[in-house]
Amino acid sequence: MDSDPATDCDGPLGKLGDVTGRPYTTIATWENKGKDIVLNGETYYWSKDREFMKVIDLPRRRPVAFELALGKEEKVQRLLHENGWRWADSIAISRSLDQYRNYIVSSRAEFTVAKDQNIRLRSGWFSDRSASYLAAGRPVITQQTGFSNSLPTGRGLFAFENMDDILRAIDTIETDYKGNSSAAREIAREYFEADKVLSRLMREAGL
Repeated sequence: MDSDPATDCDGPLGKLGDVTGRPYTTIATWENKGKDIVLNGETYYWSKDREFMKVIDLPRRRPVAFELALGKEEKVQRLLHENGWRWADSIAISRSLDQYRNYIVSSRAEFTVAKDQNIRLRSGWFSDRSASYLAAGRPVITQQTGFSNSLPTGRGLFAFENMDDILRAIDTIETDYKGNSSAAREIAREYFEADKVLSRLMREAGL
């Protein structure tokens, strides 16, 4: 895979500099408790740890760096390090808008998972954090929840259901980073720009 670093491109979150060698990142909570749902004897989980565990060996499958910004649980940090992930302190990153923004801008792309409830129920959920990565010109690989019914995928934004999907997405990004970076920004402009979103909401509300 040949890297094609993007340089000197302006995006809504700031200048897109050379991010060669920077990690694929996300900011998340490893485990949430208290919101699981049991329906007809089946549990639908409101947590990401189960999904991350399904792809825990991802850093060993491609020669790019992966980092998760999480809380300070030592056992989780050990698990990540044992499997090749970097760890960052999500609390420190989230203390200010500037720190949060700078973390996203200094990332090469976002890789993340979704919660079991959104995955299996196909809720169409899509993270505002991922929208921020797109706006910064950072490609996004995220777990399929049905959002691809409304958002374009395959360039700049990738929906995955299994490891093969993830690996193909990484290969696509690394083969043409600059093109996928530009596509990410265009998705943000078309689908998440405030003027467009608010104008549509007001029209649909009859205002």
